[in-house]
Amino acid sequence: MAQGYQPTAAAPAPAASLIADPAPLGLAGFGFTTLLLSLINAKILPATLTVLVMSMALAFGGLGQLVAGMWEFKRGNTFAATAFTAYGAFWISFYLLVIVFAPLLPKTAAVADIDNFVGWYLLGWGIFTAYMFLASLAGARSVQLVFFLLAVTFVLLAIGKFATSDGITQVGGFVGLATTAAAVYTSFAGVANANFKRGVLPT
Repeated sequence: MAQGYQPTAAAPAPAASLIADPAPLGLAGFGFTTLLLSLINAKILPATLTVLVMSMALAFGGLGQLVAGMWEFKRGNTFAATAFTAYGAFWISFYLLVIVFAPLLPKTAAVADIDNFVGWYLLGWGIFTAYMFLASLAGARSVQLVFFLLAVTFVLLAIGKFATSDGITQVGGFVGLATTAAAVYTSFAGVANANFKRGVLPT
């Protein structure tokens, strides 16, 4: 070693970045927005109020889940990142469908054609949810239940549109309310377990 040489000290390791679990936020945004729309589909609230759901769809269901999805990417959770980002985009697309693009349809547009399109729109989301349900089988039971019920909800709502059946849509609305309950419970369990730093509620 050369005379007078002093080895430099090793640089301190960077502190680990602690990122809170964004899943409870995403589940809450999904659950409470689904609650409002399902109340309308189940005919507990009148269909004339659908436009009011759009504020929740854009801000909480859409933006809230989109942000949660981005943080799940940061945490390295591919499943949750895909789910929250996709369903955040779903609610934003639903807002655009109802508020922006549907009013642009010509007055001559056939109601049957519109119902058929919405049916395919819902069925597409049902297919996405079905394969996300299969992927969820590697995770928590409560998450599996959310995806199973949501897949059934989308399929029932799609059939309701294809068949122009208010009865089937109403059943889809009630299954949507069950989906809401599962999502809100899972969100609550995530917050409670994180805050108490132990498994207070099973998932």
